[in-house]
Amino acid sequence: MPQFAYRAKSGPQKVVDGLIEAASADEALEKLDAMGLLPTRLDEVAAGEAANLKAADRAPAPDHREAAAPPQKTRKPLLGGIRSQEITIFGRQLATLLKSGVPILRAMQIITDQTENPRLRKVFDHIQREIRDGNPLSSVLASYPKLFPPIYIAMVRTGEDSGTLQETLLRISEYRQGQEAIYSRVRTAMAYPILMALVGVGTVAFMLTFVIPRLSGLFSTMGGSLPLPTRILMAVSGVFQKKLFWAAAAGAVLLAVTVLRTRPVQVKAFWSRLSLRLPVIKTFTIKVELARFSRTLDLLIRSGIPILKAIEITTPVLSNTVLRAHFARTREEVAGGGSFGKSLKQTGAFPAFMTNLLMVGEESGHLDEALGEIALFYERETDEAIKVMTSLLEPLMILVMGLIVGFIVIAMLLPMFELNMMVK
Repeated sequence: MPQFAYRAKSGPQKVVDGLIEAASADEALEKLDAMGLLPTRLDEVAAGEAANLKAADRAPAPDHREAAAPPQKTRKPLLGGIRSQEITIFGRQLATLLKSGVPILRAMQIITDQTENPRLRKVFDHIQREIRDGNPLSSVLASYPKLFPPIYIAMVRTGEDSGTLQETLLRISEYRQGQEAIYSRVRTAMAYPILMALVGVGTVAFMLTFVIPRLSGLFSTMGGSLPLPTRILMAVSGVFQKKLFWAAAAGAVLLAVTVLRTRPVQVKAFWSRLSLRLPVIKTFTIKVELARFSRTLDLLIRSGIPILKAIEITTPVLSNTVLRAHFARTREEVAGGGSFGKSLKQTGAFPAFMTNLLMVGEESGHLDEALGEIALFYERETDEAIKVMTSLLEPLMILVMGLIVGFIVIAMLLPMFELNMMVK
């Protein structure tokens, strides 16, 4: 049987050399992986050279760490241009390959070779090098917090500890696909109204800036008093002609951009408080946030993560800072021996359906099932809310833009009608 000389990592610092018999290089890699070794080099050797290589392997090597660059010199690639869907696909592909018995290094090589995004390919190259140096996958992924959030790292670490990494990766990939599907539906629902609003605003601005001023001279030669709608339209058009107006508009935009860039935390906190006071937006915000929180917490608990750690990881997933603060205080009460459901109920910010179901789940010892039911309920409610919002928002936008354009057309035609009546 052929023999292969290998150099492998047995840990972050320990490097071992040796020979292994295998029918092929792939089988040799599988055997090394089963031994808990991460090969950095694998070469097939002739039968006559095996004895010499065995003797050489027993001699101390001057330095076998040249294959791995010093950590301080490692340059991590830029992360711009990497989409969330690509990370989700990576998790599912890695889980599928591991489930098929492919060693993790070989799996990373396969995924890297078929990745088209050059920046993501550099990320995978770096991950592969770190794993080859003996670092666990969870610690390597943790060095990319913008790509792999805390929930991803916690679940991967739990999967490594329990020996169920492939199942964990599949579970989190399905979770991410579900969250991305919700975001996609929201974006799709808002795309058409936003496009209509932009086109409508552009059309009205064009008419007030270029069309109405040219008709103003015609109206002024007609003599007499112009109709009220025409006078209002000409006054608004006159404002659009002033340089002071455009300077003020540019200053307002610049101020808004500056505030958003310099004080994002305060702006987010302000919007979080405001969104929980506006009637329609409040209901939609609570449904989306509770669906996301319940689904995430359910996923973490089912993966074997303790409830306190799971709440700590799940809380930053929420976008609304007010609800996030409520859950953070609830975690402190649970750490002190309190009930999760009762603590949420005392805040008065959450629906009775959620808090009561959580209390029942805690009493029965099936908190994960209760969270799954809550997540499913609010995900369905979110879908219904998106459908209703889409069905109402589109005709409302058409109505508003029709009224504005109709007012402009009527204001321009009224003087013509009056002139025609005077001629008759």
